[in-house]
Amino acid sequence: MSELTSVMMIVAAFVFLLVSPFVSSADIDSDKQALLEFASLVLHSRKLNWNTTNPICTSWTGITCSKNNSRVTALRLPGSGLYGPLPDKTFEKLDALRIISLRSNNLQGNIPSPILSLPFIRSLYFHDNNFSGTIPPALSHRLVNLDLSNNSLSGNIPASLRNLTQLTDLSLQNNSLTGPIPDLPRTLKYLNLSFNNLNGSVPASVKSFPASSFQGNSLLCGGPLTPCPDNTTAPSPSPSPGTSKRVLSTAAIVGIAVGGSVLLFILLAVITLCCAKKRNGDDNNTAMPKVKPGRSENKAEEFGSGVQEAEKNKLVFFEGSSYNFDLEDLLRASAEVLGKGSYGTTYKAILEEGTTVVVKRLKEVAAGKREFEQQMEAVGRIISPHANLAPLRAYYFSKDEKLLVYDYYRGGNFSTLLHGKEGGREALDWETRLRICLGAAKGIAHIHSASTGAKLLLHGNIKSPNVLLTQDLNACVSDYGIAPLMSHHTLLPSRSLGYRAPEAVETRKHTQKSDVYSFGVLLLEMLTGKAAGKTTGGHEEVVEDLPKWVQSVVREEWTGEVFDVELIRQQHNVEEEMVQTLQIAMACVSKHPDSRPSMKEVVNMMEEIRSSTGSGPGSANRASSPEMIRSSDSPV
Repeated sequence: MSELTSVMMIVAAFVFLLVSPFVSSADIDSDKQALLEFASLVLHSRKLNWNTTNPICTSWTGITCSKNNSRVTALRLPGSGLYGPLPDKTFEKLDALRIISLRSNNLQGNIPSPILSLPFIRSLYFHDNNFSGTIPPALSHRLVNLDLSNNSLSGNIPASLRNLTQLTDLSLQNNSLTGPIPDLPRTLKYLNLSFNNLNGSVPASVKSFPASSFQGNSLLCGGPLTPCPDNTTAPSPSPSPGTSKRVLSTAAIVGIAVGGSVLLFILLAVITLCCAKKRNGDDNNTAMPKVKPGRSENKAEEFGSGVQEAEKNKLVFFEGSSYNFDLEDLLRASAEVLGKGSYGTTYKAILEEGTTVVVKRLKEVAAGKREFEQQMEAVGRIISPHANLAPLRAYYFSKDEKLLVYDYYRGGNFSTLLHGKEGGREALDWETRLRICLGAAKGIAHIHSASTGAKLLLHGNIKSPNVLLTQDLNACVSDYGIAPLMSHHTLLPSRSLGYRAPEAVETRKHTQKSDVYSFGVLLLEMLTGKAAGKTTGGHEEVVEDLPKWVQSVVREEWTGEVFDVELIRQQHNVEEEMVQTLQIAMACVSKHPDSRPSMKEVVNMMEEIRSSTGSGPGSANRASSPEMIRSSDSPV
């Protein structure tokens, strides 16, 4: 009997392996149909870009799939212009969803019960809509984040919340909820029930949260709020003859207490006013975002210190961006500093839903809002798909804060790859160096070619840290189009000055020809292995001028001494290519802007290097001569 059972189990497993690919395919197809049904039933003013001919997992807006693309695991459509009720049955078919974010829309009606009870759901972000009715009591035990704030929900808070042992974040503020607060799980790290119509005492399970978590509920008491009245106290006996003096004495005490309270209130008001004036007079006045009660501050708030509450959810995305998050998501992200550059600090931000982006916090922006927006629109027009440009995905502008959002590149940047961190580096071969620089040249040339009419588009801040790298070490140029927005008085670190054309340093104005100069310095950096603008010796004020150093070496006919020792040690039969590239670099850093080639010409010359090498007897003589390098109009 046991042998028969074993055989049946083996057969069943074999059948499962045979049919599982078809099951997975059916699952993703089922999810696709359910989403199309959602799009047809839910009104929306913003185009969702759900094209049936495109793959759902890689091109549909707001959709994230499992690693093997077998199921849809996340639906993120915040601020997408959705309005009207949600369909009751559609979400039952999307039973692999782990994250749903429909915040900041105009959705109405009841919240369908199947949504909150999906078997794998972990995060629901439905706040800033107009949902009404009660909160469904059937809740998934896997819920971690539940945000239903800023709606029109009524009725009691479901007692079933106490069973959610993984729940860490509960936001129900600004609704019309009534009744007592039920016992809630002790796993909560953030709680906000403020501005409802709740009554009764705060339960012991949440009394450790601050009073701000419960404010706006006048009938609540206990915990961090005022103590609840003691109903067990015996009523005062009726006054007997001869006790009138005692009654008057009690009234007098009450009057004194009321008067004292008024005086205390006036005193506190004066102190508050004085503190406010002091804050307004502070030279370093920066509005900090409101931190949610019960949640510890994190590093992400460093790049959101000037975000005003009234200006939230005004993150502007460019057409074609697949990201679906709002400013609040960004400010709540955990972040680490990637670097501090010429125009601001760059952060790596990991959002709660797992999305990783790069945020640049600009400093010393001289442009007003309209000028800033126009420049961003111009940058957006540059972002026609190009393999060598890091697309700007979104931006945020307020009086005190300007943020730019980019993709995160896991390959790091060219500077780190070339020089390493803190002096340590791995030798980078010639083929990789040349390919990265050629890719960067193509990206910059594409920016220059996007100019329309009298307005010339340029980069303005070309340097090796701004050449980002994919995991396959393909170059993607970033930080373009920012220079026109910045103050002319922005102090640049010495390393950034090393890339600046002489006329750009003198006039504080950037041109396409100054871009060519900066790219020439980048080529020299790649060839020599020396960091541009690096301070040398023990004199901190002495800044190395890389083009002048190269020219001085070449003048003494020591051309071979120019190149990175790692290239000389490891490479064979590429000396000619290196000399040809050096010639291009020296042409780019010509002292006179009119003598420099265009970026399109630079790309053509670099692409010809390979084809010209060894193609004929005279090809090697065309660029390998030090005299040809010395004859270029380079700074001396």
